[in-house]
Amino acid sequence: MSLRLTLALLLFSAPGLALAADSYRLDPVHTRVLFAIEHAGFSHALGTVSGSEGVLVFDPQDWAGATLTVSVPLQRLDLGDDKWNKAALARNLLDAERFPEARFVSTRVEPVDATHANVVGQLTLHGVSREVTLAVTLNALKRHPLPPFRRTAGFSATATLSRSAFGVDGWPSMIGDEVQLRIEAEAVRDRNAADPQDTPSVDDAGTPPTTPHSDSPSPQPVQETTP
Repeated sequence: MSLRLTLALLLFSAPGLALAADSYRLDPVHTRVLFAIEHAGFSHALGTVSGSEGVLVFDPQDWAGATLTVSVPLQRLDLGDDKWNKAALARNLLDAERFPEARFVSTRVEPVDATHANVVGQLTLHGVSREVTLAVTLNALKRHPLPPFRRTAGFSATATLSRSAFGVDGWPSMIGDEVQLRIEAEAVRDRNAADPQDTPSVDDAGTPPTTPHSDSPSPQPVQETTP
């Protein structure tokens, strides 16, 4: 057996070396952030933010080596009512005119088992950066059954944060401080994936374009009002 063939066999049989990490681009149509926050003690208001973009570098055999960068367009926030949307985006709350996006950049990944990990990173919201931990579940990693049949990763994640820790502290008697997050995300393999702020999503890169979609409400204008 040749030395070259022997080395190749050793590389492919060694744990953790058989698969290299791939780059994936988040699909903004099938990625959504759901949040819940107390409303005057009566209920927990539910809202969503659609249209997130980002890049994931991931090898299912090496969770610890994964990296994630995500941008969340706050103007896409939807609480189910135009007045609520304007109130949430207004200057005394999210101030989305000055801070139009939230951004998460992973700093480390702590594997739990083959399909679960804690992804720790810096969340920048309202101009403030704080460490946040996402409890992540890998739902599937396989070839998508619909064209263009690209390899796709699907994840669910949860996290809890304090809005006042990010300087979003308006209306404390009406709005709770604890924000519960649930994230559903799909990411399509894209060997040319780059930072979402540097390279926009395009069809041939594997991510559907952000055209009008039944799941994606049009951005609402920012205007200060009361919740």
